Amino acid sequence: MAAARMGLKTALFTLNLDLIAQMSCNPAVGGIAKGHLVREVDALGGIMGEVTDAVGIQFRLLNTSRGPAVWSPRAQCDKQQYRLKMRQTLETEPNLCIKQAEVVDLILDPETLPSPAEAEPPDANRRRRLCRGVLLRDGRLIGAEAVVITTGTFLNGLIHIGEQQYPAGRSGEPPSVLLGENLKKLGLRGCRLKTGTPPRLDGRTIDWSRLEPQPGDADPTPFSFRTRRVTHHEAQAPCYIAYTTPETHRIIRDNVHRSPMYSGQIKSIGPRYCPSIEDKIVKFPHHEQHQLFLEPEGLATHETYVNGMATSLPFDVQLAMVRSVPGMERAEMLRPGYAIEYDSIDPTELQRTLETKAVERLFLAGQINGTSGYEEAACQGIMAGINAALQVKGEPALVLDRTEAYTAILIDDLISKGTNEPYRMFTSRAEFRLHLRIDNADRRLTPHGRRVGLINDNAWHDYLAKQQRLAALDQLLEKSRVTPELQQKLAAWLSSGDSATLGTKPAPEDDAERDRNEPSDCAGVAATTTANDKPNGSSTLQDWRGLTFAQLLKRPDVGIEQLVPALRDLMPAFFSEAEREPRVCSVADRSRPLPFESVLPAFECSATRTNGSQAVSANLRLSSPVLNELKSVETAIKYAGYLGQQQKAIERLKKAEQRTIPEWFDYGAVSGLSREMKEKLLRVRPRTIGQASRIPGVTPAALSLINVYIEIQARRYGETHRAL
Repeated sequence: MAAARMGLKTALFTLNLDLIAQMSCNPAVGGIAKGHLVREVDALGGIMGEVTDAVGIQFRLLNTSRGPAVWSPRAQCDKQQYRLKMRQTLETEPNLCIKQAEVVDLILDPETLPSPAEAEPPDANRRRRLCRGVLLRDGRLIGAEAVVITTGTFLNGLIHIGEQQYPAGRSGEPPSVLLGENLKKLGLRGCRLKTGTPPRLDGRTIDWSRLEPQPGDADPTPFSFRTRRVTHHEAQAPCYIAYTTPETHRIIRDNVHRSPMYSGQIKSIGPRYCPSIEDKIVKFPHHEQHQLFLEPEGLATHETYVNGMATSLPFDVQLAMVRSVPGMERAEMLRPGYAIEYDSIDPTELQRTLETKAVERLFLAGQINGTSGYEEAACQGIMAGINAALQVKGEPALVLDRTEAYTAILIDDLISKGTNEPYRMFTSRAEFRLHLRIDNADRRLTPHGRRVGLINDNAWHDYLAKQQRLAALDQLLEKSRVTPELQQKLAAWLSSGDSATLGTKPAPEDDAERDRNEPSDCAGVAATTTANDKPNGSSTLQDWRGLTFAQLLKRPDVGIEQLVPALRDLMPAFFSEAEREPRVCSVADRSRPLPFESVLPAFECSATRTNGSQAVSANLRLSSPVLNELKSVETAIKYAGYLGQQQKAIERLKKAEQRTIPEWFDYGAVSGLSREMKEKLLRVRPRTIGQASRIPGVTPAALSLINVYIEIQARRYGETHRAL
């Protein structure tokens, strides 16, 4: 989609047109750190966020009890509608042609090109080949200026259910065997990975009254910056929480020898941060119970996804295990859970653009690079598409650095460190996560999207208008002071308790079970209190007089919601919905909600959870777009000191990244480097000192040696070329 929107004629080949964007595992988008990736894809001009806003049936903002650095949106999607809406969106792009066919091989130019890692290669065998297109199963040759491979779990996929195993790309679909074997012939280092999925249940056979409901947020936060309101804003489907029992654990322990993971049948490595239920029981025997989330797969189906119960145990064991959970004693399985092994490529074979080092104009994205999850695949996909298009156009590549985006962190981790297990993004992987929040993803990345041609004029106008609003509000907060008159107005407002009802963010919840391995964030936001409360270290309304609004917001007990009545008077245009009327409509804004008559009765979609504090008149409630912009400015002010410190660290990191390592640099000639270190550096071929420092095992002493030898070899290289 990125290459097509950048003006290039693009073809998408898939094994089955009807299963484009099929959600193979959990029918959900986002989550801890994953929501950041979706926001970044959207800021660059991608469509994942817009489609999610159109078909999402439950929205939640996670980690709101922690600091804004780790707030992350998550949406439960209608699985069927996601696939249909994504295909519909793709088919509206005039430069994109979708074809059903199997790609079995690449067309490589017989002429070879010099490798970027060598100035004057000694032999042609180490030269780069040039990808000129693809070969289809039916014999057709399709020429192309660049090729992007996104095979997911289909490369030599093998499904395991107990003692049974059979080839498949995912359940019910054939694997891609010929392409997998031909990619091996290119000499790219590869490895075998594993992932899994839980059983799906018939919702009509579940006793929902015995489970704990988990509703969505009162006013959902959209994924896309271009969405004003998610399609199913008025009514969302709840999820439900269940728990395993000692009987569940006994069944698993008694049959763990039948699990392919423990019988030796599976030799590949699975995702560390999404363990199977067998792994949970074996590795955490001290836990008396494990949380399960029962999630609807759509509004027109009874099928229910059991999040937290991924397994490859035999069918009979799975059924016994499911029925040992309270509320699920009569549950029927529609599909069993399974594990799948598949081929992937060592990501250290890639450049920062996601182009392979061995073959020019061949790009890889998604699970073929060793990642897990839709969101990790999406951010790689848009970057590979952008850079493939830029290379065809002869324009400079788009290479983000670690200080700009989680997308850049993911790519840098992959190409610098590689991975021997499915890579999952966490906010803890970021050195400067307070700079990489969901609210400023557009400020960080939309200018890049505009430069490459993915952000059209109308979307760019909306972006600039938003930045102007934020800048004007920031200036107002810096200049405006609390006067005696304003003090009286705020006192009346705060004493009424209405300030507590303005926010549309959910009550603080961590969703620790869904992302239980995510480390906590140290930049916590203290809960706001009324002006008459005075917890330790806080202030009273009398202390506010004469202070600027910005000075107030630096206090942990003061939130921007408390200043809303004053801000409404001083800057009424900011609170006007007409001010935010977009010039470009997102996919969600153009979509109609599904009829709720078709909803499974057990899920009983309701408008949203409400309580006494949320029962506020419409003229007082802040809409999600307004509140999100207010919180964005508040965060920048409240954490200005921390952001300033991080900015200095960012500048130091950028200096290291600016120190480039020439492509002709010979690590073998650097005395003092161990054989192991030389092998790692030769395999990765880091482009900067900063990237070299992130390769496991490369010490500060080694970096100093490389720095010195860059100068020594540069002089020799220059003398040699002058002699020639």
